[in-house]
Amino acid sequence: MKTDKPKRKSRLKLIKKDPWLEPFADAIEGRHQDAIDKEAELTSASGSLREFANAHNYFGLHREDNGKWVFREWAPNATAITLIGDFNNWQPDKKYALKRLKGSDGVWEGRFGSRALKHGQYFKMLVEWPGGSGERIPAYATRVVQAPDSPIFSAQVWAPAEPYKWKKKRFIPNVSPLLIYECHIGMAQEKEGIGSYEEFRTNILPRVAADGYNCIQIMAIQEHPYYGSFGYHVSSFFAASSKFGTPEELKALIDDAHSRGIAVIMDIVHSHAVKNEVEGLGRLDGSRDLYFYGDGRREHPAWDSLCFDYGKNEVLHFLLSNCKFWLDEYHFDGFRFDGVTSMLYYNHGLGQAFGGYDDYYNGGQDVNAITYLTLANKLIHSVNRRAITIAEEMSGMPGLAVPFKDGGIGFDYRMAMGIPDYWIKTLKEKKDEDWHPTSIFWELTNRRADEKTISYVESHDQALVGDKTVIFRLMDADMYWHMSRDDENPVIARGMALHKMIRLVTLGTINGGYLNFMGNEWGHPEWIDFPREGNGWSYKYARRQWDLVNADYLKYFMLNNFDNAMISTVSSVENFEQTPVVKLWEKDSDQVLAFMRGDLVFVFNFSPVNAYNGYGILAPAGEYVGVMSTDQPEFGGYGNIDLQTRHLTQFDQLYAPAGREWLKLYLPPRTAMVLRKI
Repeated sequence: MKTDKPKRKSRLKLIKKDPWLEPFADAIEGRHQDAIDKEAELTSASGSLREFANAHNYFGLHREDNGKWVFREWAPNATAITLIGDFNNWQPDKKYALKRLKGSDGVWEGRFGSRALKHGQYFKMLVEWPGGSGERIPAYATRVVQAPDSPIFSAQVWAPAEPYKWKKKRFIPNVSPLLIYECHIGMAQEKEGIGSYEEFRTNILPRVAADGYNCIQIMAIQEHPYYGSFGYHVSSFFAASSKFGTPEELKALIDDAHSRGIAVIMDIVHSHAVKNEVEGLGRLDGSRDLYFYGDGRREHPAWDSLCFDYGKNEVLHFLLSNCKFWLDEYHFDGFRFDGVTSMLYYNHGLGQAFGGYDDYYNGGQDVNAITYLTLANKLIHSVNRRAITIAEEMSGMPGLAVPFKDGGIGFDYRMAMGIPDYWIKTLKEKKDEDWHPTSIFWELTNRRADEKTISYVESHDQALVGDKTVIFRLMDADMYWHMSRDDENPVIARGMALHKMIRLVTLGTINGGYLNFMGNEWGHPEWIDFPREGNGWSYKYARRQWDLVNADYLKYFMLNNFDNAMISTVSSVENFEQTPVVKLWEKDSDQVLAFMRGDLVFVFNFSPVNAYNGYGILAPAGEYVGVMSTDQPEFGGYGNIDLQTRHLTQFDQLYAPAGREWLKLYLPPRTAMVLRKI
C-alpha cells in the first residue's frame, strides 16, 4: 500500500516558530542557502566578509606611507583614463594618465609622486570609451564638493596633515529601549540657509541629550547633488556631504554624541542612485550596466533613479565596502536602510497589497537583493556586534528582522510603517467619539513576535510638503494665532491633548524602539519644503524654528516638557521594550484603554466629553502611585489628575483567582496617565 512521504520539517527557527510559513519552506531555505553560497564565493580568497569588504582601501585616491599617491578605478569599458584638476589646469596630461592593469577585470591604476597632488586640490577623471568621452567623479571618492561659485561638483584631494584624533575611541551603545531622534543636518538650524555639522554639534546635540533620546539617525549624509532630494538621490556613496562641512567636523559631531552616550546611525541609501552621469555612477565608463541593470530594470519607475544590479559581484563589493567604510572611518553605530521594499521585489512593491504570505513567495522577489541585504547585515555585525540595523520596509516580509542563523535577513529592527498611516487615517476619517481603543491597541501591537520594530507617530515623511504633521492636522491655521500661553482655544486644547496621547500610547506599546523627527516632539508648525524653483529657492521652510519652543509665552515648550517626561518614564524601566504588553482593560463604548508594562500602568481616556469618577480597571492587586499624566499644567493640561493620590486596589472575589482587583481612577476627558505599582 502506497503512503504519502511525510513532509520534512525545516531546521530554521523562523519556520519552526511560524507554522504558516511551512508551505514556503523551500523558498525561505533557498534564500538562506543563496546567502551562504554567495558568501563562500565572495570570500574564497579573503577568508571573511570583513576582509572582503575593503574595496575602499584599494580603489580611489590614497597616499602611501612613502608620501606618494596611488589612484585606482574599476572601469572595464574605458579605453583611457586621465586625472584632470586644478593641478594641470583641467587639461589632459600624460603625467596623470592611468594604466589598465594586466590580468584585471578593467582596473585602472595611476602612481604619482609626492608633489603631484596636495590636500585641497580639485580633480576628476577624464574617461574615454568607444565612441565617446566624459568627465567623471571617481566612484570611491571620499570628498566631493561644489567648486567655489560653480554648480559643478568635483572630487577633492583630502589628506589633512593632522588626521582626526578620536576622543571616544570605543563606544558601546546603551539603547534599551532604542529612542531615536531623526534629524537632518542642513535644516536643523534656525537660519534660512544650510546648517553645518559644527552647528549641529554645538546647538542641537545638547537638545537631544536633554530630551533623553539615546540615538540620532542622521539623514542625507551621503553626497547628493540636489539638496532638495533629502539625500535620497546619492551620487558619491563614500563621501560625507560637503554641504554641511568637512569630514573632520562630522567625526567631531559623532565623537561628541558618543561622549554624551548617544549612538549615531545614518540613513544609508543602497536601494537606488542618482541618474546624473557627470556627478554619479550612471555611465562612469561609458557603459550603462557597470553598477546598474542595463535593461528595462535600469531605471526605477517611481523615483527617477537607477537600480543597482545586486547580481554582480563587483556591485556587492562596492556596497558591502560602503557599509564597512562608514563604520570604520566615521565610527557610525549602524544604519537605517532606506527603500528596502523597493529592493526586495522586482516590481519594487509598487501597486501590490501584500495581503497574505503568498505575496512574499510568488517568484516576484529579487533573490540577489535579498542576498545582498543578508550579507550586509552579517558584515555590519561582524565589524561591530553591537551595531544597529533598521529596515525601512512596508510589505511586512517575514524574517526581515530575524537573525540569519534562524533563517532571517538579519536586521535588528524593522520600521512599523503602518502606525503613522493608521494615525493619519484616524485623524482624517474618524470623529473623536469614534476612536476605538480596541482598534488602537490592535494596530500598535499587531506585529510578529520574533521581530523587533521601531514604532513612530510620524517621521520626516509625514513632515514633508504635500503631507501634514500630526500637530498641523490637529490644529491647522489656529496654531498661528492661538498658541499663546494665556490663550484658551478649543482647537488648540484638543490638539495638544491628542498630540500627547497619541505619542504616549505609541511609545508605551513598543517592542523595540521609538522614533521622532526633530521638532515634532514639541509640535513644530508647518511642513518641510526645500528650496526649489516653485518657492523661489527659499530656505524659509527648510529649517527648524527653535525660538518657538524656547519662548515661555508660547505653549510649544509644554509639549516638549511632556515628551521629556514620557521618554524619561520609559527609560527608567530596564529593558522596557522587552516587558510584555499586558492588556488590562479596553472598552470602546467608554473609549478607555489600559495596559501594563512591568510595574507601569498606562491608562487612556480618549473620550472627548466623558469624565469618569472611580472608573474601575482590573489590575494586579496592590498599591499604585501616579508617575505622570498628560493633564499636568506644565504639559499644557489642567491639573485635574492628582498624581500624589495613592490607589489601593479593591478586592473582588470573582477575579481574585487571577490576582486581579479593581483599580479605581478619576479619568478626565482626553487624558492619559502612567502609574507605578509599589
